[in-house]
Formats: sequence, structure tokens, C-alpha cells
Amino acid sequence: MDLVVAERITKDYVNGKVSIRALDDVSFRVGSGAFVSFVGPSGSGKTTLLNLIGCLDRPTSGRLRVAGTDVAGLDRLKGAIFRGRHLGFIFQDFNLIPVLTVAENVEYPLIMVRGVEAGRRRDKVARLVEAVGMAAERDKFPDQLSGGQKQRVAIARALVTEPDLVLADEPTANLDSHTAGLIIHLMKSMKDTLGTTFIFSTHDMRIVDEADVVHTLRDGALVESSAPGAGVGGESHA
Repeated sequence: MDLVVAERITKDYVNGKVSIRALDDVSFRVGSGAFVSFVGPSGSGKTTLLNLIGCLDRPTSGRLRVAGTDVAGLDRLKGAIFRGRHLGFIFQDFNLIPVLTVAENVEYPLIMVRGVEAGRRRDKVARLVEAVGMAAERDKFPDQLSGGQKQRVAIARALVTEPDLVLADEPTANLDSHTAGLIIHLMKSMKDTLGTTFIFSTHDMRIVDEADVVHTLRDGALVESSAPGAGVGGESHA
């Protein structure tokens, strides 16, 4: 089953009289339960593409379906509702709320989006905090955590609503090599355990090596798609 279907997606940004094409006629599919990476140099369109899939922006043209919904046609409110029901996000700068504890940060999406009853919220939070190895730090605040610990909390927060899809924008960029490796292993383990689909924007070859499919973007165009073991320079299917 295809969870994401993009057909001839184009995204233009207008600055005064100048139009800049960030994505140019991009088409691809992502199956349910996949671990997919988008790679390419800075400015190639990776983050723009994740923003479109995540309903944080809308394409200029083309069709984009996520979890069976035409997200290209959603307005701001409907996009926010869709994100809460179907998507989780992991960012390179963690985006944790500094005045909330680890447990409260993980719980926050359940309060804001799902309206889950308090007892069930506590159970879900406890399970996820334990799963990412942060049970002992559940009452600490973000400024008391290392970078790797913050990213573990961000992963738990992304998964607590049981999303169909997690979008991760350079999730290991601010981590040292050892910690990044642990985080990648944790995300792959959570994918295998929960069946969650992960889509990455990344420069980290360790994430690329773990991906089921690697899509390469250059100057806004999808120039190559590689299967496992083929590497970024493998057979082209674009």
C-alpha cells in the first residue's frame, strides 16, 4: 500500500518579481512501513518536499496524497487537523518546549491534538519514554539533557500519537557520531516494532545506508532513486 503518492509536484516561491522554483516536476511513491531518505546538496529541495508532505506548505501544482488524503488541497485548519491525526515530526534542533519536562513534552501532542483521557495519556507517555530509554530522565527539563537525550525525547513525542508517517528533517545533524548512530538504530527499531513509515531529509550516510529507498534531489528535480544495496549512485528509476 502506498502511503505517499506525489505526482508531478512543483513548488515556486515568489520574491517580488522573481520566481524561484524549489521543486520541479517531482514524482515518487512511498509504501507503508518504509524507511525512505531524500538526499542532495543544500538547496536541492529536500526540506521543501518534507514541508509539503507535512502540510506545512502547499505545492504550486501537481497531486500529493498522504494516507489517502489529497493534502495539496487542504487549507491551513484542515492541514493542522490532518497533521495531528496522521503525522509526527523530528527536527534537527529538537524543538522541545523548555518549560516542560521530558514526560510533559512527550504528552503535549496528545493534549493539543487528540484530546486523549488523562489516564490513557499517562500510560502512552510512560510506554514511549521507556521505549526510547528515557524513563530515568522523565522529570528532567530539556536544558538538563544531552543532545542525544533530547532527540530521544523528540522521537517519543513524534510517535506518541501513533502516526502513519514520521517526517525527520536532518535528525542527526546536531549529534556527535556515536550518538547519531544510536539514534538511527533507535528509529529503525521503532519502525520495525511499530510499522511506522519514516521519511528523512538527510546528509547522513548512515541513515542512507539503512533506507529501503534513497531518492536524490538536485536543483529541485528528482534525478535518481536507488533500491537497498544500490547506494546513492545505483540504478536510476527516476
